Amino acid sequence: MVQPIELQEPSPMRSLQRVLKSLNAYRWLALGALLSSLLLTAAYAVTPQLFRWGIDQGIAAKNLRVVLISAAWMVAAAIARGLFNFGQSFWAEAASQGVAYDLRNRIFSKIQTLSFSYHDQAQTSQLLTRVTSDIEQIRTFLSTSLMQVISAIVTLVSIAVILLIMNWQLALITLTVVPMAGWLLARFLNRNGDLFRQVQEQLGNLNAVLQENLLGIRVVKAFVREQAETERYTQMNQALVRTNLKTILAIRNTFPFIFLLSNLVTLVVVGYGGAAVIDGRFSIGELVAFNSYLLLILQPILLIGFAAPAIAQAAASAERVYEVVDAAIEIRDRPQAVPFHTCGGRITFENVSFRYPGSSTYALKDVSFETRPNELIAILGMTGSGKSTIMNLLPRFYDVTQGSVRIDGRDVRDFTLASLRSRIGIVFQETTLFSGTLRENIAYAKPEASLEEVIDVAKAAQMHEFITALPNGYDTLVGERGVGLSGGQKQRIAIARTLLTDYSILILDDSTSAVDAKTAAQIQDALDRLMHQKTCTSFVIAQRISTVQNADRIFLMDKGRLVAQGTHDELMRHSPLYGVILESQVKQKAPA
Repeated sequence: MVQPIELQEPSPMRSLQRVLKSLNAYRWLALGALLSSLLLTAAYAVTPQLFRWGIDQGIAAKNLRVVLISAAWMVAAAIARGLFNFGQSFWAEAASQGVAYDLRNRIFSKIQTLSFSYHDQAQTSQLLTRVTSDIEQIRTFLSTSLMQVISAIVTLVSIAVILLIMNWQLALITLTVVPMAGWLLARFLNRNGDLFRQVQEQLGNLNAVLQENLLGIRVVKAFVREQAETERYTQMNQALVRTNLKTILAIRNTFPFIFLLSNLVTLVVVGYGGAAVIDGRFSIGELVAFNSYLLLILQPILLIGFAAPAIAQAAASAERVYEVVDAAIEIRDRPQAVPFHTCGGRITFENVSFRYPGSSTYALKDVSFETRPNELIAILGMTGSGKSTIMNLLPRFYDVTQGSVRIDGRDVRDFTLASLRSRIGIVFQETTLFSGTLRENIAYAKPEASLEEVIDVAKAAQMHEFITALPNGYDTLVGERGVGLSGGQKQRIAIARTLLTDYSILILDDSTSAVDAKTAAQIQDALDRLMHQKTCTSFVIAQRISTVQNADRIFLMDKGRLVAQGTHDELMRHSPLYGVILESQVKQKAPA
């Protein structure tokens, strides 16, 4: 689950206040909705007075003209209510959509800037839930619940004043329902805020199972685990349903009391008002108007009641959204950072130790080396020896725990991130392709590249012939996550994509592991030529000795330490571990 970086005491209601402040960007839309709400309240408030006038001055006085005029005004009031209600809904929805748009962009932009350490600990499903479900809860609150609450408060105040003017004794009896209902609603919000947050978290966990199965459907089917995965999803779905039922029980434990209060007040008004009419202290029209106002004053209380769960849900969602928005960016530019333009080829690791966030063990321990200009460095070692970790520190995907990484004598932390990473070409061990055409995937980092440039790097990656054999050539659409391409073909697309960038330092992280030996040799020959043409230093990370034996130097890693370095022949003579790795790979190739 996402671990929030909190700058202050966490509070759902404080987060909801931040959402309300974001309405400032759409103040005219919000004001339009508020004005429509006020006019709607006025239209509702005048209607009972029209009833009173029509009954007392029209029906009771047998004056048909007054009856017709009052009826006409009531029709006009009804039309006005319809127009103002539409205006309130339209402007509120427009403002809420604007806030949701800003929040989606803001959280997506923040996700792009968050460090690898954050993504290592954050569940993708929880982030997806925040961007989708949580923001939708906030939007619904702004468009519906907020206007209900504002309208209800305005209506309560307006009707309370009118009732006090009409009959202050009966009004005081009627208004006792307001503080009691308010207390019940406040207690509901305080007691159940965590429950609504739990609903969103469990929804995120449920999405996590769905996402894992969509991404790993081949593995599920290969190991005949469909039934087990269905049961796992069903169990989490049942847990979500149980939590939702708890929210319903919380609502049921609060709102029946509010309904009971409203019914009791109605009985009091009818009884007391009826007695006042009999005694001549109240006209029938006034009683009808008072009873109509009673309904108007009870309606806002019920609206606030119905809005309370949505407010609690929106507060919990706002807190979850702002957890991501407020998360600390660990890897950022220093105040005096300078652009990285040229590379002389001297890359230095000076007593570097590194531990991944949340880990108790060091992935690298006291690693020191220095490269020479135009040198091809191979990094070899068993799985988990720290090979890829070394290359994660050079473009500052992570910062060192101890020591320093330098380029031409300058700490990489002194360069701006964008310029540093734009000059480092990386082919990752795990290949990621995006939806779009093959040409768009190759030109991902350089969208303005010409077709000739794309073809050149595709040839270097031994992919051109395959692509031209396709019916649509370079305009062939790549399936989701590269489905439709083999592992080796995706890897070669990734190589071509990197070669198209304006790199000075090239890092190949086991980039030919998914291709056959012949193709790997052809790719390596092309890469060797490009390395000497464009790079100041190149790194090749591999587990196979055959991939790295032509390097200028080989760094041998073991358990996070640099245990040996030299050429292939030198390591053969002086490194027992190198000999063990070579012997194990020879045995693997030997026929059974």
